[in-house]
Formats: sequence, C-alpha cells, structure tokens
Amino acid sequence: MHFNQFAHTNASLETKIAELKRIHYLDHSLLTTETPTKLWLGLVKKTFPQAHSVAAKNQKTAMLLADNLVALPAYAAKKNVNERVFYNVGLQLLGFEPDEDFSLSNPFETMKKYNLTYQKKIISREDVLSAWYDLLCTYTASGQTLLDKLASLGYFKPLWGNVSGPVFFNGKAQPVFDTHKLIREVVYVEAAVDTDHDGKRDLLKTEIIRPAETDTGLKVPAIFTASPYNQGTNDTDGKKMMHNMNTPLKHKEPNNTHYAEIEYQAQEAAVPAPREITAKTETAEETFGREFSYTLNDYLLARGFAAVYSAGIGTLDSDGVRTCGSPAETAAAVAVIEWLNGQRTAFTNKIDGSAIAAWWCNKNIAMTGKSYLGTLATAAATTGVEGLKTIISEAAISSWYDYYRDGGLVVAPGGFPGEDADVLAMECFSRKKHPADYLKVKEAFAQQLNKITAGQARESGNYNTFWDERNYLKNVAKIKADIIMVHGLNDWNVKPRNVFNLWQSLKQLPVTRKLILHQGQHIYINNMRSLDFNDMMNLWLSYKLYDIDNQANTVLPDVLVQDNTQPETWNSFTDWIAPTHDVEELYLRPHELVSSKLGPAEGAANFQDQLTTDDFEYYQNHLNAWTEALLTPDHSPLKHNRLLFRTAAVPADRIIQGEPEVTLSVATNKDHGMLSFMLVDYGSTRRLAPTPAVLERKGLACGFEWREDDLVEFSLAQETPWKMISKGHINLQNRHSNWQNDELQPNYFYNISAKMQPTFYHLPQGHHIGLIIYATDMGMTVRGNEDLAYSINLGASRLKLIFA
Repeated sequence: MHFNQFAHTNASLETKIAELKRIHYLDHSLLTTETPTKLWLGLVKKTFPQAHSVAAKNQKTAMLLADNLVALPAYAAKKNVNERVFYNVGLQLLGFEPDEDFSLSNPFETMKKYNLTYQKKIISREDVLSAWYDLLCTYTASGQTLLDKLASLGYFKPLWGNVSGPVFFNGKAQPVFDTHKLIREVVYVEAAVDTDHDGKRDLLKTEIIRPAETDTGLKVPAIFTASPYNQGTNDTDGKKMMHNMNTPLKHKEPNNTHYAEIEYQAQEAAVPAPREITAKTETAEETFGREFSYTLNDYLLARGFAAVYSAGIGTLDSDGVRTCGSPAETAAAVAVIEWLNGQRTAFTNKIDGSAIAAWWCNKNIAMTGKSYLGTLATAAATTGVEGLKTIISEAAISSWYDYYRDGGLVVAPGGFPGEDADVLAMECFSRKKHPADYLKVKEAFAQQLNKITAGQARESGNYNTFWDERNYLKNVAKIKADIIMVHGLNDWNVKPRNVFNLWQSLKQLPVTRKLILHQGQHIYINNMRSLDFNDMMNLWLSYKLYDIDNQANTVLPDVLVQDNTQPETWNSFTDWIAPTHDVEELYLRPHELVSSKLGPAEGAANFQDQLTTDDFEYYQNHLNAWTEALLTPDHSPLKHNRLLFRTAAVPADRIIQGEPEVTLSVATNKDHGMLSFMLVDYGSTRRLAPTPAVLERKGLACGFEWREDDLVEFSLAQETPWKMISKGHINLQNRHSNWQNDELQPNYFYNISAKMQPTFYHLPQGHHIGLIIYATDMGMTVRGNEDLAYSINLGASRLKLIFA
C-alpha cells in the first residue's frame, strides 16, 4: 500500500484546537485532563462512536495494543505516551494490523513505506493534540481519512439537526447532514430552445436532492450533473443503427476548401415566448426514488451540498429532441444553471404554469460527471454562464470530431465500432420510452436524426460545419469557471487529445486549471484507494462554492499524474509538457529507430493491408488477438501487414510527454489510403492491469447509513512483453487539414505528418521504443480489406518525441 494525500492542509496548533472543538472532538473534560497520556486515552475512546456507553468504549479500547504484549489501558495506567506507542495505536485505528502490516517496535518504518504523515516527537499535551488532529486527517487502510471512517460509524450523528450550516475541518466540509431526511423534488426548467418545433420552449425535467435544513433557511451550493443517460437509454435501437465498419475507404474528390468555408456561424433562431406564469410557489409537486447518481455527488450530499440531475432535451419527461453535442444541448445545461442562479424560470409541472425558484440555492454552482456528462460541463463552461464557479470534467469531449473522427477518417471510440453521432442521439432519446409522448415528436425526431446522419458525413471523414458546431474549443475564451480536468491516459473511448487540447487552450485565460491524469481507461477514480480524490474535490468545492479560505488553489497540484510503472504512485508536475523539455527526432531504418545524429537511411519499406478472408473474419471479431499479432515483433502472422521499428534499449528511465509526431514519405497503389500508427513500449515486465481490481465491495462509505462505493486499485498484472503507449490515424488525402481533400495519385510519394494521441509515459531503463506503421485499425477505422499496398521512403521519414 502507498497513500497519496494532496488535500491535507497545514494548520497552526491554535487552529487545530479550534477545529477539534468545532467538530465536538475536544471538550472541556478532555482539555482539562491531568496528563498527556490521559488526554491521549480520552481521544482514543472517542474513535468508537458506535459504542454508546463508557463500558462499551472501554471494551473497544482494551482491544488495542500500545506495545508488545501490553494493551492500551494497561500501558496508559503505568507509562507515559510517546510517539512510538501513539502511532502503534494510531495505525490500528487506521485499520492496519500489528505484525502483519507493521511492527510495534518501529511503526515509523511502515508509515514511511505507506507514505503516512507522522509527528516525530510526542511528549506534551500540545504534541498530542497536534498529532491527533493530523491522525484524523490521515488515510486509513480502507482508502478514506480516519475522520471519514468515524463518520461512517455515526460520529457526526449527534450533530444532525443541531447545526445551522456546514461544518469544516481541515478546509473540508464534514457529513453533518442527515441523509435520511434529504428532500427530493422535481421541477421543469424552461430553456430558450424549441428543438421539437412544437411552438413552445422546451421544458427540462430536473431532479433535486437537498438537505432538509434548506427548508428552514439554509442556502447551499448545487452540484449539477447533466447526464443524457439519467432517464434511460434505447440500447436496442442504438444497436440496430450501428454503422457497418466493413466498408472500403473511398477516394475523395480533391478540393481547396478553406476553414472559413466550413466554419459554423451561429444563427439567431426565433424562440417562442416564455410560458405565462399563473402562480408562484416554493413547494414542488413531484418527487422521485433512486436517481442515477455519481458517488462523488452522494459524498457531497452528506456534507452540505445539493445534488441536481438533468438529462436535457429529448429525454424522458422532458421536451425537445436529442441533437448530439449541438449548441441546443449546451443551452439546455445552461438553462438549469441559470435557474439555480435565479435567472430562469422552472415550473412544478408541465401544465398549469406554476413557477418555482431555486430559493434554497446560494447561487454557487459546480458541474461534475464523466464522458457525456463531463462533456456537457465543458460545453456549459464555454458559455461563461454566471453562477458556474467550477467544473470537474472527467473523460470529457472537447471537440466531437476528436471523438468520432481522426485525420480525415472515421475513427470509432474504442469499444464502439460503428457508433456515430446519430446512433448516440437515438440511444439517448429516452423520450421515446413514453409512447404517447413519442407520437407527438416522432416525425420531428426522425427529421433531426436524418439531419445528424447527413451532417456527420461518414463517407468523407472530414471536419465540416457539423463538427465545427460541436467544437467547444472555439469558445474557450468565454470560460470564467475554474476547471479541474480528469482523464485516463489509456482511455480510447474519449481519447486523450480531448483533454490535452482543452488544457493547452486554457493557458492564456485568467482561470485556475488543474489536471489529473490516471492510468485507467474510461473510468471514475473517486473510489481509488491510493488517491484522496474525494478529499481533493471536497477541499476544492468548499473553497469555490462556500468561499472557505483553505488555499485549495495552491494546495492542490497543477498537474497530477499516476505513474505507469509502480502501483499506487502519483506525482505532481507544473504542466503536461515540462517547461524545460527535450525534443528528439528518431530516424527510420529497416526495423530500427535511430538517433538523428546517425542520419537517414536509404531505400523503402513496404507492407500490405489486405488479409486473407479467414484472417479478416477472425480479427474483426477478436480484437485482442489482432492487437497481439500486430505488436508481436518476431514471427507475427501480421508481419507483412505492418512495419515495426524499434530503438536500442534506453540507458535510463525516460518520460515521454505530449503528442508523438510521425513524418513520412509514403506511396500507395490506389487513389485512396490511410495510415495508422502505434507507439509501443517494448520490454518484458509486470505492468499495471488495464482495469483496477475491486479491493472491497461497497468498502468506501459516503456517510453514515448512506451510500457506498466499491474500493478499487490498480495492481501489477502478469509480465507482458509490450504496452501500447499511443496511437494515431490519417487519411492520405488529408495531408494539409481535416477539411481539405488532397489529390492522391497511385504509386506517387507524398509527405505527410500526423500526431498521435497525447501521452505522459514513464519508459523504464532497458526498454525499447517501438513505432508500428499499419493501415486498417480493426477496432476503430473502416475495414475494407482492399488490395492496398504501402511504401515508406525511409530516408524522408522520422518520429519526433518530447521527453521531460
């Protein structure tokens, strides 16, 4: 185990004592105890909130060892507390076992190993109080602070209903709100769009969960998650619509298209007048049961934040139709924010005009969520909407072209070959689940779907007006909200280019930006044992939404990266690409990548794209086998279908950052063609498993008698000979841009340059950097299995890498 806590803030002794009093941990009787040892013993007994009597607490305390063969009560009766016995007991309270996890003769060795904070000297009462405060903030074996563990046992229950507002400890809100009494209500927010063309503004079903104390005057911030999946999905319809990937790449008619010709220009559409308000109320008329929640939101609900969910236009119980990433979807998310901020109307139902305000909200709003959810958070931020103080966008799309396309090609999100914008629109059109309601908009949605299908232009793969309309990067200059971005470096669904481009685009803006890069795929990381993610977000949101002066801006690292060679290791940096970095060019020689100092090679290297019919059928249905064959350096069944170049073993560890770039001179035997690339780490070693393992089912509590999440962590898997670092693709007819079609003459060499997906990769000493050049990507590109041959002029080809 190795714990990484970035949300802990340093505090003076005076502050520590004041905060211990604030959470009722330190009272007059403890403050007036005669000795440091008795004070220590009294503090220990308060770690058993589930024990309600003196005898029950004494029973629990007697189970703890202070020293070898000496229980805590016996030790405290005869000897004085010191730092060794303090942490012997402390480690047991944190869930670690003597002899198995640590030695009672030297607990500090284990604390160093686990990266746990400790105080070197504990002699006085002040030492005990200071160390105890820090112990409450220290991570337990179950991946949460000791204070959060105590909260899950009911420590804060006596405060339920007895506090006038949130309670903060070490800069973070504590679970002092009774989640059994949370208020659940539904309102219908009126958006300034009419996507179903019924002559009325679209109403958006919005679900609110708020503390009961808001009914008696408390105003709380809102954590808003815009989730198109929230009200259900049309999975069967989506599968039926999946596009055929077994189609040949087509020749595109050459043109000289400039960006200005395809740039999206927003049109001022006529919007129906707002509905008439017939009455005003503070009481909702509808509630709901179990919502489709995010456990970070659940965690925050117990701590004085409201959770708000809205699926948006075209979803169950809302008006409108789905448009897949268009400004209308952004407007729907913004409408909810504006309602929370007091600038837009919502109704208690869709019929009688009874308006209701978000009177319980303090007008400070954050957005959370992964994938489409994080995408809509990014989209909303690019409008500069008032009241949106921050977003925590995880695995978010910043440009829909970069989700469904790459380099003038259809490139599917990993795991979903055949999906496209029209398919996703259908899948999220949960309004279809109410048959009578669906009848009213069936024709309008069919027209919208046809419009999406035409606009996405699968036969081209080019960046066009449709995709420009769905490019949020164009509007980053409007962003006012501070942003925390979270993304998996192995996410081939929403690929890393999306977060890299947003990160780079924000550099010149006067907003705070933070970045967390993990080794996962398309996942949440708030339940990972090795990182205090929930604590970090609590610190951040307490600062942004409650204006707590906790130095979150400086305490949290600007860039946090999970190492890919060691489990449970997170390192902080100032930027994705180090301010002082090296750019190295490697030349291509037969089967080799060599330093540019050795000069270019002569001659050409060739490969075929076409497979036998049997291999083609097999590999499209066994993508792992295809990847393994492609990456196998020797005796590969695909040795004629790709080129592989490798460096010599690197003499020292290297960190590869940013976008690997390939420059080639290439010819093909047809008037169309594509190239794909993989950057590979070659070297036999144990690597992190692709997905985190579950350490304990429902092992991470969000509060007392409240929701839980599985506790997970990445561990080392069995030894493997390679690891794909990054990949990229380019249509040979898009050499100049993604919107211009270039001529492609058969058997004529053209210069191309293509950037692979951004990375942050720790390459160990003795490993080799590999570059694989191939054409059809079985899991992502179209698969025509044509008789296409490619030739690479080695003398004019190179790989450029950025090293920290």
